[in-house]
Amino acid sequence: MKSIHKLYIVPLALSLLVSCKIGKNYTRPATTLPENYRNGAAADSSSMASLSAKEFFNDPALQSLIDSARIKNFDLLIAFKNIEAAGQTLKQAKVNFLPDLSAGVQANRNRPSNNSLNGISTSQFLGSKSVDDYNASLNLSWEIDIWGKLRRLKGQAFAEYLQSTEAAKVIRTQLSSSIAQGYYNLLMLDAQLKIAKKTLALNDSTLNIIRLQWDAGQVTALGVQQAEAQKQASQLLVPQIEQGITVQENALSLLCGTLPANIQRSKDINEVRFTSMPATGYPVALLQNRPDVRASEYALRAANEKTGAAQASMYPSLTLTATGGLNSFKSSNWFNIPGSLFGTVAGGLAQPIFNRRQLKTQYELAKIEREKSVLQFRQSVLTAVTEVSDALIKTQKLKEQVNIAQSRVKTLRLAIRNAGQLYSSGMATYLEVITAQGNLLQSELELADLQRQELFASVDLYKALGGGNL
Repeated sequence: MKSIHKLYIVPLALSLLVSCKIGKNYTRPATTLPENYRNGAAADSSSMASLSAKEFFNDPALQSLIDSARIKNFDLLIAFKNIEAAGQTLKQAKVNFLPDLSAGVQANRNRPSNNSLNGISTSQFLGSKSVDDYNASLNLSWEIDIWGKLRRLKGQAFAEYLQSTEAAKVIRTQLSSSIAQGYYNLLMLDAQLKIAKKTLALNDSTLNIIRLQWDAGQVTALGVQQAEAQKQASQLLVPQIEQGITVQENALSLLCGTLPANIQRSKDINEVRFTSMPATGYPVALLQNRPDVRASEYALRAANEKTGAAQASMYPSLTLTATGGLNSFKSSNWFNIPGSLFGTVAGGLAQPIFNRRQLKTQYELAKIEREKSVLQFRQSVLTAVTEVSDALIKTQKLKEQVNIAQSRVKTLRLAIRNAGQLYSSGMATYLEVITAQGNLLQSELELADLQRQELFASVDLYKALGGGNL
């Protein structure tokens, strides 16, 4: 009966040892999140971040560019390969709990010296000067996860895998916003090119009128020269803007993973409208919506698991080993069963004692990395809240600036009409006409740029809230 009771002691002791886990389980660090965003309205559950890039950017040409980039962009393709690599590491970590099993077949012949003790003994007992040994065996080694080290390593691999998936979403979000902003920049350049060509035609008409008056002796050569200079200033804008258009198209082609080519546009900058009003949702939703914040948290999880594994490495490790197979001194008896069968089973505890402080150093470094990861996570949350607040104030104030600029353009267009009529009746000078035309050109160019900035701000808000990664 005593021997039976002893059999239960070993698994009971093993179960107690396995239940001794080292390290702390992960808990999310406390973060300070406001109830509402600064410059934002009262928060509710609706958020533009829930819209996919295809839903938010409702321009067919822009949607086509984003779809192409998500298939061919090299940064995103590299990120997918990183996910594959992390997945392979995770698969390896999952099987660390299983024993190692290997098979071996050996055939040895030992011929000792005739004058040695082994040689004399061999000749006397075996009647031969050489000894043969034939062995076929299965070798098993199994480390019992007493302190949870293997579990921690598996948790670290899983967190790193999730971090790599979130990193790919960060690239996807940045890619969508970069393509959208490049596309809107292209629309602005198109508008500015139209403005420049229209102003150039207006300057040319004014120059012709002034030349006729100079021929009639009504104005001096200075008037003709100033009108020509005004026309040349508008003329200079055309190749500059055309250059910018080509460079921007090449940049978009690069993002889409294609060779430089023309980019199709389906809307004018004045026609761009988003499908959603800027609903921001609750600030706490950033923890779930922002892929960079989630990636930072998974990095923290991995650092926490690594710390637990490093701590467990300083404790004893329990390894079970077993070997069994066939062994014989004669090849004819090698597979004589059960006569050639053999087997051994062993178990041992190994406790590191002196290893030049390597394990202790690894543990301390892991704790420092975990503390750094906590700071980086909190910094990512703070950055996310700040970016949303910045985008909100930009969308609000740029809308005001666009309204003012549109009113200014209307006023200057009226001034151009009045200047032309007054000049024809001799109640205004050519300088007033040229000045009015120059002011209108500058104002229309500024309006197009402000419209671009307003679209950029909306894209920034969408990205800051975590949109574009679906």
